[in-house]
Amino acid sequence: MDSIETPTGYSKSMDSPNESVAPNDVPQLVDHLFRHQAGQVVATLTRVLGAHNLQLAEDVVQETLIKALGQWSYHGVPNNPQAWLVRVAKNHAVDILRREQRFSSAQAADLELVDSASDVSIDLLENELYDDQLRMMFTCCHPALSREVQVTLTLKTLGGFGVSEIAGAFLTNEATIAQRLVRARRTLRESRLPFAVPEKHELSNRLAAVLDVLYLLFNEGYSAHRGEDLVRDELCAEAIRLTTLVAAHPIGDLPEVHALLALMLLQAARLPARRDALGDIVLLEEQDRTCWDQTLIIRGLLSLQRSATGSKLSAYHLQAGIAACHVSAPSFATTNWQRILNQYDSLIALNASPVIALNRAVAIAMLHGPDVGLAELERLANEPSLRNYALFHATCAALWQQSGDLERAATWYRTARELSENEPERRFLQRKLDAMIHVDSPNSDSSFH
Repeated sequence: MDSIETPTGYSKSMDSPNESVAPNDVPQLVDHLFRHQAGQVVATLTRVLGAHNLQLAEDVVQETLIKALGQWSYHGVPNNPQAWLVRVAKNHAVDILRREQRFSSAQAADLELVDSASDVSIDLLENELYDDQLRMMFTCCHPALSREVQVTLTLKTLGGFGVSEIAGAFLTNEATIAQRLVRARRTLRESRLPFAVPEKHELSNRLAAVLDVLYLLFNEGYSAHRGEDLVRDELCAEAIRLTTLVAAHPIGDLPEVHALLALMLLQAARLPARRDALGDIVLLEEQDRTCWDQTLIIRGLLSLQRSATGSKLSAYHLQAGIAACHVSAPSFATTNWQRILNQYDSLIALNASPVIALNRAVAIAMLHGPDVGLAELERLANEPSLRNYALFHATCAALWQQSGDLERAATWYRTARELSENEPERRFLQRKLDAMIHVDSPNSDSSFH
């Protein structure tokens, strides 16, 4: 470490301990910073060090967070923990590069600017990091990488996603995702791609992948694939924030960008009613619609209106239209399922993904009954990406339950419960199984437990 730090890693001028944070709260704070700040710090370091040093930036940020866990528990949390992360990670990267004699005078000057940013107010620090984060997103979505690799790398680097979370988002296995990351880092290292927002004429090859990243980032926040929480509010908020920045920029003032923002806002409006006081699932038909965020609904509908320009109809337009149908219905019973099904039919024509087909089957069941919906699901039964998808099995279970075959329903519920890695989902599925024991049916017995 260089001379600006004390032996404990704190700047004498600005990082005196924050006595309001108890030592027992340090692990939670570090976890929060990992989710909220790690990607931003990686982006700042990579801008200075070059995209070919992405792995180094990720490694030093990870080591800095581990260091924070130990030092802050003993010495106290600094008043400006985000700035502490930037400085300590930067110093560690400089030490490594100097040892390897790879550090140029130009990079040294750039890193001094990072130091200056660490000494200003947190608002200015965050503004710089946010700008770097968008730069990093467009860099990760370089056309030298395949579309899937672009999205995978960005989710890992900026979203703080683990390999298992990315695998869940793509409905694939962890080995496939790990290989994508290895190939991406090798390409960045060997190609020495420039770290900059591309020129306007280059954006058409990158913006679509950036929107994919933002879409998946929001989806993981809206329905977490694993963990103790049904919803990860910080991911939803971050996806909305970044999409808002893209939509406000001249390069992103496009119908599909506004449609994606509309989709996020309309979905996020329902978040307050999706969980009960214990954090457990509340189904759409049971939600208190007075709890839906009307401000977000208005913003979402305005964004949807703004997206209705030009001649291109994107998948984001159609998904936002479906979300608008839900938020516009005064009650679950008055939902316009025919219009929703029409939107899904158009969506399938654009993107025949298994998950979209699954959601379309639900709309069909709502219109024509569970047996017709089950017939649609039967066509998806051999889809490889759905075999280990808990929501596919849970949907089959719900429709078999509605059709009156509790034994089959219980089998599907058990499989869904075993596949789910999200605790609120698992509790919900277990409650469905437990409830079947008390149903007065010839088929109900203890095997449903």
